[in-house]
Amino acid sequence: MQEKNRKFEVWTIISILFFLLFLLILVYPMFGILKQSLYDKEGAFTFANFAKFFAKKYYTNTILNSFKVTIAVTLVSLLIGIPLSYFYSFYRLKGSKIIFIVSILCCMSAPFLGALSWIMLLGRNGVVTKFFLNVFHIRLGSIYGFKGILLVQALKYFPLVFIYMNGAFRNIDNTLIEASANMGCTGINRFFKIILQLSMPTVLAASLMVFMRAFADFGTPMIIGEGYRTFPVEIYSQYLGENGRDYGFAAAISVIAILITAIVFFLQQWATGKFRFSISALHPVAKKEAKGLGGFLMHLYAYVLIFIGFAPNLYIVYLSFVNSDGAVFKSGFSINNYRLAAKKLLVRSINNTLILGIGALFIIIVFAVIVAYLVVRRSNPINHAIDTMAMLPYIMPGAVVGIALVMAFGAKPFALTGTMTIMILNLVVRRMPYTIRSATATLMQIHPSIEEAAISLGASKLKTFARITVPMMSSGIISGAILSWVAIVTELSGSIILYNNKTITLTMSTYVQINRGNYGTACAFAAILTVVTILSLLIYVKVSGNEDDIKL
Repeated sequence: MQEKNRKFEVWTIISILFFLLFLLILVYPMFGILKQSLYDKEGAFTFANFAKFFAKKYYTNTILNSFKVTIAVTLVSLLIGIPLSYFYSFYRLKGSKIIFIVSILCCMSAPFLGALSWIMLLGRNGVVTKFFLNVFHIRLGSIYGFKGILLVQALKYFPLVFIYMNGAFRNIDNTLIEASANMGCTGINRFFKIILQLSMPTVLAASLMVFMRAFADFGTPMIIGEGYRTFPVEIYSQYLGENGRDYGFAAAISVIAILITAIVFFLQQWATGKFRFSISALHPVAKKEAKGLGGFLMHLYAYVLIFIGFAPNLYIVYLSFVNSDGAVFKSGFSINNYRLAAKKLLVRSINNTLILGIGALFIIIVFAVIVAYLVVRRSNPINHAIDTMAMLPYIMPGAVVGIALVMAFGAKPFALTGTMTIMILNLVVRRMPYTIRSATATLMQIHPSIEEAAISLGASKLKTFARITVPMMSSGIISGAILSWVAIVTELSGSIILYNNKTITLTMSTYVQINRGNYGTACAFAAILTVVTILSLLIYVKVSGNEDDIKL
């Protein structure tokens, strides 16, 4: 009996420790932002920062701009992603693995790399712009502003819809399709009335994912937005602006951002609840051959879409070998861009990326496994509170997380500003929610009777957890870890608040060179980052054994 109580106490202690730890790294920083937004420099309570935001149309327009472009990105991503997923799931497309992997690569690169590439292609001095002007005497419209942000983000985020909808379409029972055909509901009519209705919870989940990522994206609107000011850019400008820093006002905007994204999140949850139902695919849909004109159009649509989506990444790699002086591209090819990058902290950026990435990934894996076990196997109010706290960063833009960490841990007794520790903490906080969700889903599929059998044979609960539960979760853990790694090495919005020359990463070095107009050098950094992303995804596919099981 005493042994049983001792084992119980071990997990109770772990729950309490994680509860306190999450209060420190997740809740405490949020209170710091709230406090900063409600007090002036003299320490007096005030709503002046919020009044300032809503008093000027310039500031409120940043919210409207963010909503306009984010809603447009979400709709366009759905419009192009759902048909691609439908063709992929219901028909045998040639080169389906290529379609899938390249689609994933489109959304796993750093967001601002697409902006850089499209500026090179369709900017004022872009290759395509000059071609149309010199050959056809046609002056193309501007790529900057709303249109540019929409183009870059839609091409980056449509694979999220594609991935989510693949899972939904695989869960549709073929008997429902056959029954609808017997009732005369076929073709486009069946797609909208049956297939899409059955997939509506997934459509809403994919919409939320695209909306959250597009809304929080800092790099794309900063680089290609020009005068089209969005919410994350305004937060950054107020916190680290050239016209002076206003921490209180930046904190107030951050609080507004948290409230807006929280409202969107809960609306999505409410809408999903309206469509909640269970379905079991006892007879999975059998893929048909893509023949005739319809099959040709399906293949054309799929390959043209993924080519346009991935072309910017290929173009950046190409430009990295075009001769330049760092800023201006010249004729001929060389590795001069890489030589220039080597003089601009390339080695340090690679080392920091590896150190920060591996350190953050190790902590994320440990946290995810323990939290998943607490939530699934030892369900209680404290553990559910831990799970809820872990999801807080999911509804916050990265810049807000960065500012919160600076305000919470920038002064004594912590004084972590400018250190590798706060960079790792940012990566852990930002990427932990997705890994925890993945680990939790994996553990739910493992029946408790396996662990109970080990305990009945004399193994302690901790030993069972370490030697039975964790190894059985290994495939899901490794797969989630590789995807988390890609998200970590391409992190920008939070890191830009926290980095310095000592802690600079590949992503930050790329952004810095873009900001300085050194496009050739930026392409060299970006090409290395792209190669790291591709290798990570290939390792994922190799480890998972099934690329269709990718979870983002």
